[in-house]
Amino acid sequence: MNNIDWQLVTPQFTRVMPLLEHLESIPYQPYTALQPRLVSALKHFATLQSHTRFLAITGCDNPIYRTLVAEAFETVAQERPIITCEKINGLALFDHYYLDSQEQIVIEPGLFDAANHGFLVISANMLIANPLLWPQIKAAVLGEPIEPITFNKHQVRRNIQPREFDIKLVVIGDREQMAEVEYLDEDCFRNMMMFTELEEDFHLTDTNIEHYTGYVKWITQRYQLPEFDCEALLRLLTAGTRETEDQHYLPLSPIWLQNYLALAAQESQGNMIRDAHMLRVFEQKYYREAYLPQRALEDILGGQVIIETTGEQIGQVNGLTVIDVAGHPVSYGEPARISCVIHFGDGDISDVERKAELGGNLHAKGMMIMQAFVSSELNLDAPLPYSASIVFEQSYSEVDGDSASLAELCSFVSALSEIPVNQQIAVTGAVDQFGRVQAVGGLNEKIEGFYQVCRHQGFTGHQGVILPTTNLKHLTLHPEVVESIRLGEFHIWPVSTVDDAIPLIMGKPFRDEEEESVIGAIAERIENFERHEHPISLFERVKNWFV
Repeated sequence: MNNIDWQLVTPQFTRVMPLLEHLESIPYQPYTALQPRLVSALKHFATLQSHTRFLAITGCDNPIYRTLVAEAFETVAQERPIITCEKINGLALFDHYYLDSQEQIVIEPGLFDAANHGFLVISANMLIANPLLWPQIKAAVLGEPIEPITFNKHQVRRNIQPREFDIKLVVIGDREQMAEVEYLDEDCFRNMMMFTELEEDFHLTDTNIEHYTGYVKWITQRYQLPEFDCEALLRLLTAGTRETEDQHYLPLSPIWLQNYLALAAQESQGNMIRDAHMLRVFEQKYYREAYLPQRALEDILGGQVIIETTGEQIGQVNGLTVIDVAGHPVSYGEPARISCVIHFGDGDISDVERKAELGGNLHAKGMMIMQAFVSSELNLDAPLPYSASIVFEQSYSEVDGDSASLAELCSFVSALSEIPVNQQIAVTGAVDQFGRVQAVGGLNEKIEGFYQVCRHQGFTGHQGVILPTTNLKHLTLHPEVVESIRLGEFHIWPVSTVDDAIPLIMGKPFRDEEEESVIGAIAERIENFERHEHPISLFERVKNWFV
């Protein structure tokens, strides 16, 4: 078995160490320096003279981001006012009036007045929560005269002069909120709004890591946090790649960075943040959130949930799942026993999860693709003379996604060929109709879930996980798992095709004209059936007693 080197399961920063060792010389980089799309959009929007007076920015619906956008406007606004609004009441935008004790009209200006000849930055929620006000908001931004309003229906006056405003409206919200804004006024959203996005992550290379390091330094300066050393930065960068699930990307969220740096500053008691402080932050975070994963592990160790990590079984494979629980902030991995049984039939492959209405559409799609591949490989002239039943054992909630299709294929061909599966190995990956193994999500959580079971049930030195080769760049495993891989206790086997995976888990090639193969064993079993060389059924035996 060709398992990979331990250095591939976690990001390596050795090539950039000479640069990071001189942190004090790296210049500060503000948030906008790492948001080129945003800066370009703001420059064009600030100077554009047309009906495009709306700018939609997809990003987190958070006052921190609206403040950062407003600050970015300051460099291009040419001293024009920039107003941010955190109110959800759309009426706050308009001037309103009331009558004083002498029955004189008193006008109190709204946010449009404050932002006149400038820019107003609001949450998309303001538009969504006030759909009836949208025509008036749109008219005001387009320069139509707008009369002040009153909150007292008994003080309505008709002789109040309407006002015209010269403002540009910036709307910030996440994708779901922007979809609601588009639904509110599709024509305006598509034809009158400029659009851009706040980038959520930073593509890391050996040449631009200095920019990201400068951005982290800027975060500490902005939020008055202590400085950090090189080892602490490396720990933070590693955590960042796990957050983005890609060794080549780091999170740009100022909230995410400020949160961990503030916790580390608490650990360091306001002194320089070092590696030990960052390590304690992540260990404490894991401990705080580990109750549900720990209970799931105890169920396996106590025998309530059956997961075998030694020996061999026909038609049984250890699949890998990611569990999402409502009200729990993080996902966690857990192995799942996938089993398949074969009986004489008309070639139907029964997806028990789907029939029990516990399987989602993506899972059903993965199952059908897997079935199509196996049928194509068998190259049968007639329907398969066997029927199969595939199920996630001891699963009592909905199963979705196609990441288990490779494991389901292994359990199916094992049951069909009667060749056992190595229970020391867990499998994850999606299969296409040509037998290629495709990338899936949640790899770190899946691997660590199976690792914990193997560790507590006892390492054999041959346990590990089969995963798609294209998923290698997504790995940022826990240091404990990395060390176990380095010591040879646990293994990772990347595969590109079904032909790569089957020999690893079943000990025989998937197809080979010279050696005994899985396809050959299936073909032989089908041939024996067609020759009536299969066992006599119970009904036939009972019938023969009376002959």
